[in-house]
Amino acid sequence: MMHVLIAPIFEKALISIHAHNIVPLVFDIPKLIEHGHLSTNIAMTLARHLKRKPADIAQDIINALVFEDDIVESVHIAGAGFINIYAKPSLFHKIIESIRLKGSDYGRTEYGKGKSANVEYVSANPTGKLHLGHGRNAAIGDTIANLLEWAGYKVTREYYFNNAGNQMNMLAKSIFARYRQLCGTPDYPFPEDGYHGDYIKDIAQKAIELYGAEYRDPTEEILFSLRKIGEEWCFSSILHTLKKMKIHQDTFFNEDSLYHDGTIDNLLNELKIKGLSYDKDGAIWFNFSRIDESLTDRVIVKQTGEPTYRLPDIAYHRNKFERNYDLIVDIFGADHIATIPDVTAALKALDYDIKKLKVLIYQFVTLWENGEQVKMSKRSGKSYTLDELIDEVGPDIVRFFFIMRGAQTQLEFDLNIAREQNDKNPVYYLQYVHARICSMISNAADKELIPNLDAQLHFLTAPAELTLITALSRFEESTLKAAHAMEPQIIAEYLRETASAFHSFYHDCRIIGEEQNISQARINLALITKTVIHNGLAILGISSPEKM
Repeated sequence: MMHVLIAPIFEKALISIHAHNIVPLVFDIPKLIEHGHLSTNIAMTLARHLKRKPADIAQDIINALVFEDDIVESVHIAGAGFINIYAKPSLFHKIIESIRLKGSDYGRTEYGKGKSANVEYVSANPTGKLHLGHGRNAAIGDTIANLLEWAGYKVTREYYFNNAGNQMNMLAKSIFARYRQLCGTPDYPFPEDGYHGDYIKDIAQKAIELYGAEYRDPTEEILFSLRKIGEEWCFSSILHTLKKMKIHQDTFFNEDSLYHDGTIDNLLNELKIKGLSYDKDGAIWFNFSRIDESLTDRVIVKQTGEPTYRLPDIAYHRNKFERNYDLIVDIFGADHIATIPDVTAALKALDYDIKKLKVLIYQFVTLWENGEQVKMSKRSGKSYTLDELIDEVGPDIVRFFFIMRGAQTQLEFDLNIAREQNDKNPVYYLQYVHARICSMISNAADKELIPNLDAQLHFLTAPAELTLITALSRFEESTLKAAHAMEPQIIAEYLRETASAFHSFYHDCRIIGEEQNISQARINLALITKTVIHNGLAILGISSPEKM
């Protein structure tokens, strides 16, 4: 926000020296206060275009600056041509007053106003319980949806309900095998590629409760019934887990509908008409190499008449484009990376604007405890499920840990840190700021120090106060940057830095027991910090406790 007040002054200076709109004017907040409150390298980026020394250009810019309202203390040239700006407290007071006026909406922007976005995430096959990779997908997708909403987009959160194909047939066969074993045939053969989790026994037991022990042979009718029971059980389990993570979706798109409503047939016909497919060895192939020489032709319908997964993937994305979203976001695990170029190429060949499509790839999660990788749950003796992790450390910690690193970075989830109830745990560290402010306000009220929203903020002049205001001023640009880049970890890191600034302020600046005007100004600063922390945690889907 500071740069919003300073930038127009620099723009006028650039106009006066005939160097306007040549390169972007960018400001940064230096890590060290010795380098100013704001810095720009505009002179260095202009040097090549103006064929002059950066230091000379910087001096011309400084000479042309005309500051109003006494907001800048000094401007200096540093290094090869950086321009460092040192602000007066009055600039900070303008910033904090602007934040106060925005109230609970501070952090929202109109970047995506009037635009719509579809964010597809989780989309786990209904063949079992959610694992940790699904959890990271869910946390990333839901947080990106939140970020886009804060940026002004109208967002649809979508779950692609993938209930077609061999996986569902294998689920039915797995359930039937366990069903027969529970019905007195313990040596009934289990499918080699079947689903081995204990939950299959739970589903088989439900089938016994519904149908008794009369089924003997896996007829098509029986397998269809078991498939539906399994699908419903698994999907119910998935939704239950997502609810625990405070995650919801607006739309559940059924893959089966692509076959029943003619979408797949229509797509095959269009591909044939456009020369994008051909028949070979009894199968239908997509002519990817015709679109892009780096791609390989792929079978999209097998000799058996069964489609490969690329065909419904293309059809489904085509459906999303037909729904006229301005932005389409997919959250995929690294194991899907090979299919993305094919689907994107197909959509482009079908004349869709693929610039609207953003595919985010995330790396997988490993659990660590006492410095060693954990592969098995102590409770079940099997691989950890997402449910078990949530039950062990709580949904807030699970969500935060899953997004605190960049999606393309493999995530090491440290159970020891996740269990900590102190500053070692980054979630505790952030939530404690909110709880501490709530406690402070309550203590102030007990001493008849009631928050006064009209308190004069010009009493805020201490270094720790100005540092905290600087941190708070970056929230809006951080939410916008995170939304534009679709990188939730930007918010996580911003909150950590802001929490650190608040702890320093709380340590250095006494609130209760100071002169009345100073106490009221500091209470206001704490309340604004509380709002920013609450809003940031809300974007991440994390609670803001009032007591800890």
